[in-house]
Amino acid sequence: METTSYQNILSIDIGGSHVKATILNRDGVLTMEYQRVETPKPTTPEKLLETIQGLTKNFPVFDCISVGFPGYVKNGVVITAPNLDTSLWHNVDLKKLLSDTLGKPAKVVNDADMQGLGVVNGKGFEIVVTLGTGFGTALLMDGNLLPHLEIAHHPITKSKDYDQYIGEKVMLEIGDKKWNKRIKRVLEILQTVFNYDHLYIGGGNAKKINFDLDSNITIISNKDGIKGGARLWRTEERPQVKANYTSIQ
Repeated sequence: METTSYQNILSIDIGGSHVKATILNRDGVLTMEYQRVETPKPTTPEKLLETIQGLTKNFPVFDCISVGFPGYVKNGVVITAPNLDTSLWHNVDLKKLLSDTLGKPAKVVNDADMQGLGVVNGKGFEIVVTLGTGFGTALLMDGNLLPHLEIAHHPITKSKDYDQYIGEKVMLEIGDKKWNKRIKRVLEILQTVFNYDHLYIGGGNAKKINFDLDSNITIISNKDGIKGGARLWRTEERPQVKANYTSIQ
C-alpha cells in the first residue's frame, strides 16, 4: 500500500527563480537541509530535468518523488506554466518524465497546493497564497485540497490580472510602497470573496509586507511549504493536519 511503502520522499519545489529540494520522512520532517539552485533559462523540460538531476545527485536514497510546479497540473500533466512559458510545457507529462529520469514513482501538483499541504492547520477553510514570480493560490477544507483555481489569471483591474498587478516584475517596477498598497487591496478582496478561516502567505516576497496583518493571517516560509511533499503520498489516509509552520514575521 503506497501510504506505508514510501518512507523517504524527495520533495521538489520548482519556482520561477529557483528549484529547491530536500528529503522528507513520511511525517514531513526534513532529514537533510534543503538545497536550491537557480531555475534554468529558458526553462525547457529537458533543462529542468538536468537541473533536478544535478541538484539531487548526492542526495540520500529516496523511495518516491513529490513536486510542486508553478502552473496548472492535471494528473501529473502540465496544462499551463505562465511563469516558465506555457508554449514549452503544455501537455508535458512531468510526472512520467521525472519517474523515468529518477527511477522512482512521482506525483506532481501545483506548487501552492503542495505548500498548502505543508502548512495548514487542517481546521476549516484555509487559503495559502504565494508571492513570488507570480501569485500562487491553494484552497483547502479541513486539510484536504480543493480543486485548484488559477486565481492569478483572474482580472483584478480592466487591464491586469493578479500576476500583472502584484507579481515580482511589477513589484520591482513600482517599488515596495505602492506594491504594499496593492497587497492590502488583494487581501481585502480575498477576505470578501472567500471569507476564509485562515490565510497563509508564503513565497520569497512575503517578507516585503510592511503592514500589520489580521490575526487570522500568517506569513510562512518556503522551507515549511516543501514539507507538503510528504502528504501527497498520504492523501487517502486523510490525516489530521497539525500546524507545522514557522512564522517569519
